[in-house]
Amino acid sequence: MQIVTEFPFDVVEEADLRIPLSDGVELSARVWFPVGAGPVPVVLEYLPYRKRDGTAARDAGTHPYLAGHGYVCVRVDMRGCGESEGLFEDEYSPQELADGVEVVNWLSAQEWCSGAVGMMGISWGGFNSLQIAALAPEPLKAVISLCSTVDRFADDIHYKGGVMLGENPGWAATALSWFSVPPDPELVGDGWRDIWLERLENTPFLAERWVSRQVRDDYWAHGSVCEDYSSIKAAVLTVGGWHDGYRNTPAHLVENLDAPVKGIVGPWNHKYPHIGVPGPQIDFLGEMLRWWDHWLKGIDRGVDRDPAYRAYVMDSVAPEVSFETRTGRWVGLDQANGSGVRAWAFTGEGLADVAGDVDRSVGTDVACGQGTGEYFPFGFGPGELPDDQQGDDAKSMCFDSAALREELEIVGACTVAMTLASDQPRAQVAVRLTDLRPDGTSALIAHGFLNLRHRDGHDRVVDMPVGEAVNVEVVLDQAAYRLPAGHRLRVAISPSYFPFVWPEEEPVTLTVTAGALRVPVLDGEGVDVAFDPAKGAVPIDFKRFTQRVESKNVTLDGDVWRQEIIGDDGLIENPKTGLKTAQKVHEVFEITEGDPRSARAKFAWERSYGRGDWMVHTKSHVALSSEDGVFVVAAKLEAFEGDEPLFERDWRAVVPKV
Repeated sequence: MQIVTEFPFDVVEEADLRIPLSDGVELSARVWFPVGAGPVPVVLEYLPYRKRDGTAARDAGTHPYLAGHGYVCVRVDMRGCGESEGLFEDEYSPQELADGVEVVNWLSAQEWCSGAVGMMGISWGGFNSLQIAALAPEPLKAVISLCSTVDRFADDIHYKGGVMLGENPGWAATALSWFSVPPDPELVGDGWRDIWLERLENTPFLAERWVSRQVRDDYWAHGSVCEDYSSIKAAVLTVGGWHDGYRNTPAHLVENLDAPVKGIVGPWNHKYPHIGVPGPQIDFLGEMLRWWDHWLKGIDRGVDRDPAYRAYVMDSVAPEVSFETRTGRWVGLDQANGSGVRAWAFTGEGLADVAGDVDRSVGTDVACGQGTGEYFPFGFGPGELPDDQQGDDAKSMCFDSAALREELEIVGACTVAMTLASDQPRAQVAVRLTDLRPDGTSALIAHGFLNLRHRDGHDRVVDMPVGEAVNVEVVLDQAAYRLPAGHRLRVAISPSYFPFVWPEEEPVTLTVTAGALRVPVLDGEGVDVAFDPAKGAVPIDFKRFTQRVESKNVTLDGDVWRQEIIGDDGLIENPKTGLKTAQKVHEVFEITEGDPRSARAKFAWERSYGRGDWMVHTKSHVALSSEDGVFVVAAKLEAFEGDEPLFERDWRAVVPKV
């Protein structure tokens, strides 16, 4: 990355601007001002992740850069987070969004603001940027949303295809840890401990809430902008990464928004495109400035003439659990998928142009799913990407094509339609599309999941008729992938895929009697596009006291499969604030051979935070297991000042399986 030190405007920073809300609560904002620029548009990033320490490294490379080009950049901690007052309730709560609307309106009225506001964010900030845009505050003219979703139930970290993700309780543990740390006494004064204790005592039991909401009800509809795409009036730049769990949103928004919209999807993980891996990274800050200049300042930067959808079509490569870069090419399209369609029918054990006789069965193998990788690779832990799929393929029902006679470029969401029967009323199906390479490896292109009791919609539950064939369709995640001539496609079908998704209690046998694969492909359309190399402002030179430690192991101990992940970020100090921070995560998934109801998971986080000789520590734990017809959810939170215990609380809930 090119580090830029000189900008059109000098930048000054205010560490703790207080933003008043109508109920008397004040939110804390870190603000970067361009000196001498006059009233200019404001760019808002609104997060729970503690601006003082949690996002400090990322903010340093981004907000001063944008401010130096003539924008006031405002990084606001949400209610109950960081140095902001109040109490945190839940992700994307009505209170969070109402506060966000107030913040937008307040910012627009300040003397240093031109009246125009943009919102930006990745993940949580990408979500609430879209959600607040759907509430249409008048000053909000443009949004840049990365790694987000339009549907909180169907395509988020909690459920996928109606099946609970293994990361649902894991995310609850992460959130419990993030919100367990106190505000900085340097900013809030001597009351920091009282603020901290009040937050600890009012910590919500999110794991129970998210495990109990097993169908798409009003809870999930809230904040799902797909409920009414027309409510968004602001211009939206939507961005995703092919190695991230949130890769589908750009296509949904490009195809459904009435407001001006453009999409970019590259090879990246859950990171901004100027710092994400695998590369190539791009000058995303330059792309942001083009967007802001056009929609907030009225400067013609040509963004309205960009292709609707710019996608990085990745080349086929042998699978690895991490990549520094992926080869491929950028293509600009007028729509979010290829205009052509290639179709294959199931026949025997293969894929062919014409359907043939199919009568095949596959049973639950609890070890199927070990090659999947993480839901959203983030760079905090080893080996996060999908491995060679051959091991999981051997435990699945596979249908293979003949060798391709010519190159195939997939762009869009592939679908697999099947006629199948289940020997249990409760069943799920995992479908993977892989690239069978001449070197013998099987590389994951995309996957999809369906709770078969949700086959008529995610808002209802209908048991599978035992032994009776039904027709279902599984939509796979969006992909952009080039298969050279000589490669083959494989559809792999299994009734479980742990630990990526939580298994049904009983072993299931699925019998497939017909099926078809539809693949959207480029058919000569598209234009070559290019981006400049990545740029950023001067990063923080953190002082490091201990080194990072990462490990991931899958073992079979007797008849128990165990996957263990450790990510220890070490102890570091920010020389600008003097704050020391450390974080460590330990995840364990276990399941016993032949017994899917034995699935269990434990997540433990440790955080340290302080300055000089003053340090606080928190420990957060979440565990999930199954018993007959129920989930058992447990959590624990401990807080220490120095070595002295300050707070401890345990939660436990028994949640019926819907």
